[in-house]
Amino acid sequence: MESLELNQFWEQIKGELIKALPENALPWVYPLEISGYDKGVVTVVTGQLMGRDLLRKNHYRQIVEVLKQVTGDEKSDIVIIYDATAAKTLKRENEKLQKKVATAVMKEQAMENLSYMQSASNLNLKYKFENFVVGENNKFAHAVAMAVAKAPAQKYNPLFIYGNSGLGKTHLMQAIGHYTLFNNPKLKVKYTKTEDYINDFISNSRNSKDQVENMSKFNRKYTNIDIILIDDIQFIEGKKKTMDQMQHTFDSLYNKGKQIVITSDRLPKDIPNLTAALDSRFAMGLMVELVAPDENTRFEIIKKLAQGNDLVFEENALRYIAKNYTKNVRELEGAFNKVCAFAEITEQSLSLKLAKEVLKCEEKANEIDIERIAQVTAQYYDVDLDDLKGSARSQKISIARHIAVYLAREITEKSFASIAEFFNKKHTTIMFAYEKIKKEIVTNKDFSIATREIKQALKVM
Repeated sequence: MESLELNQFWEQIKGELIKALPENALPWVYPLEISGYDKGVVTVVTGQLMGRDLLRKNHYRQIVEVLKQVTGDEKSDIVIIYDATAAKTLKRENEKLQKKVATAVMKEQAMENLSYMQSASNLNLKYKFENFVVGENNKFAHAVAMAVAKAPAQKYNPLFIYGNSGLGKTHLMQAIGHYTLFNNPKLKVKYTKTEDYINDFISNSRNSKDQVENMSKFNRKYTNIDIILIDDIQFIEGKKKTMDQMQHTFDSLYNKGKQIVITSDRLPKDIPNLTAALDSRFAMGLMVELVAPDENTRFEIIKKLAQGNDLVFEENALRYIAKNYTKNVRELEGAFNKVCAFAEITEQSLSLKLAKEVLKCEEKANEIDIERIAQVTAQYYDVDLDDLKGSARSQKISIARHIAVYLAREITEKSFASIAEFFNKKHTTIMFAYEKIKKEIVTNKDFSIATREIKQALKVM
């Protein structure tokens, strides 16, 4: 037989042997290679000495029976030869295989360790540099965040990222953490929301027999790390004891040369009742602002989402969404996800027709929203819209803000959380303002007239 025919012949025999022999014999059968076939006798070689002996001793008759069935020759026989050269080749192949397996195991263990560290650091896998869309609105902030991730505490310490809600502050902050854990896993990273820090401090500082030990654990938790990521620092406003503790945490980390990254919806100077000590500390590093993305960037954001989820889509559908949702990334993604849900449920592709049917942007354009109410109210009281959304507390601005909140709730029926987000306030503060005007409007003639005239200006009666 020619070499090719011989190999094909042996593969046919091997296939039948695999079916006929018990499973514990197969590891010895797989490496067998045919070297000749003459007058019904098949000669095979192996690099496994033990394999040769076991096959001869335990399975010789079964193998011969298979040979007779395949060849149709009752005189069929088999000779199994041990080949030292084949043994060396087999050894090298086994070593290569073991190395590959070891490498795969190490990679798997590394990924498991990384996953554990990400969980321990309180990081969300969604927020990485790889899926952060860079545009003109965030190019500088992205570059600075990347520089911090590559060289923590070398410059830009602390890094203070500020901007309205939903623009990617948390994403950039956590991306620093993910990059660090992946590229420098020896460093300890911790992400915390300011509200969690506050609650943790209050819980551990309560008077009890374990107070000293509890506060000691608290301090170790927040200072025995290399990078701390503190989100939404504006919620610390007015909490004097927590601010003093935050100052201690800040100083301890900074003095040890650790990286501090902070986010806020406003600059430190615009956070009411922030201590001068914290204000100066937050401002001593670099402050970068995130602003709303332009239309092209918004389009790229949802296009990346669509591609990442292997969706069939029309580009003009994505353009439609990007054109009509302009305030922030969170709102944009919410609109995109809504259309995707309808597409999945109705088993349609993501088309322009579907996007228009689901989002009804043309109809909503004629609706009165919170921003329109705030603008008209600001004009009525002759104050700046930025003051209504800021921290100014003069009586005139406070009344205008409260009236705007009341009208926003009454006219739009938006949730207190949505109204709070617009005015950059806590939802409890917004609830208080609404309830206050709701009660006083009955007895306060000025409030009654103001709300009526503002509604007239809005053409809502």
